[in-house]
Amino acid sequence: MTVPSPAPVSTKYLIQGAVVTDHGIIEGGLLAIEGDRIVYAGRADHFDEPGFDQADMDAVNVISLPADQRLIPGLIDVHNHGGNGGDFPSGDEASARIAVDFLHRAGTTTLLASMVTASPEDLIKGIGIYAGMTAEGLLAGIHLEGPFLSHARCGAQNPAFLLDPDLELMSSLIEAGQGAIATMTYAPELPGAADLVDLLTTHGITPSVGHTNSDTVTAAESLEQAREGLESAGYDGVSGRPTVTHLFNGMPPMHHRSPGPVAACLRVASAGNAAVELVADGTHLDPETVKTVFDIVGAANIVLVTDSMAAAGLADGSYMLGPSPVTVANGVATLDATGSIAGGTATLLEVLRRTTAAGVPFRDALQSATSVPAAVLGLTDEVGALRRGLRADVLIVDAQLELQRVMRAGTWLE
Repeated sequence: MTVPSPAPVSTKYLIQGAVVTDHGIIEGGLLAIEGDRIVYAGRADHFDEPGFDQADMDAVNVISLPADQRLIPGLIDVHNHGGNGGDFPSGDEASARIAVDFLHRAGTTTLLASMVTASPEDLIKGIGIYAGMTAEGLLAGIHLEGPFLSHARCGAQNPAFLLDPDLELMSSLIEAGQGAIATMTYAPELPGAADLVDLLTTHGITPSVGHTNSDTVTAAESLEQAREGLESAGYDGVSGRPTVTHLFNGMPPMHHRSPGPVAACLRVASAGNAAVELVADGTHLDPETVKTVFDIVGAANIVLVTDSMAAAGLADGSYMLGPSPVTVANGVATLDATGSIAGGTATLLEVLRRTTAAGVPFRDALQSATSVPAAVLGLTDEVGALRRGLRADVLIVDAQLELQRVMRAGTWLE
């Protein structure tokens, strides 16, 4: 998938300070940016880049960071429904733009618009809007969370619109997306799920097991089918492995005599054949669970996500998740009708901070919020790291991972 950036600018920056790269934290580092691209990331004393010599320094913006601050890549969220009062499931463009602007400024410089189960007409309408926003460079694509999900594990999904896999409907959704649908959550135990996986992978869409009541064998076989399908489809940029939608949530708990889908997902991910999402916000998962999964499957096979909804960044109160009323109390969003958790209220930077507080090493947690989701989206040549040639998506954070400043595509978001 290729996601266009906003029109590049000609501004040059030299940012001096600690730089977090693929290879570690470089103290006394330097990040050089020209237009919307990174042209250098490394040790300051090794910097020698044409266009940044002494004669041109009047045209360069030089920034020196305090000792307690560092530069990290912009974060990437493959599963979120909105923020700051705006949301994606509503299918309202003005609302979606509010959410995107907030999320970018909060440090999530690359994201998918996650939709929820709805009527075919509403899905097609929303997909059309977000395909346009993807072409505009505001989104990296669309995540469809449904409608082919388990009634038994629907969570905050509206059960009135849940369906068994329907290839004709899916083909209509794909057509409406014009190549912008990146991932889709589905329940592998439903009739027709295998044919759905084949259709998705043929179009370069990453299947994501979730909201499922399946047994272990069914989940494992479906993940393997999805992996083989993605690899054989041969799309440039597609990661070649499926994902798991918010592991543990929307699934039966693992029991020693009935391990269910969780055991299969952990086993497949630990082999490097899938990536599991974790909503490590302190609500969806206990911190010890988060650390345990990192210990078992490794950071390279984990994608940190927010599952955020409209209340992210706002106070407790009443909100909507698509057509469903939600109440947020003490930062926890629950569906009014059932009391089910109805998405998250944390930003991805807050999730990153809580992941490190759970005992996960910083660089591991950062990998799962940057380079791993970049690979899922097939965008490793564009985003997900501070490296020459990549888009200049940069966060300045302090020692407590509190956000100081955000740059997206070479432009500061003030």
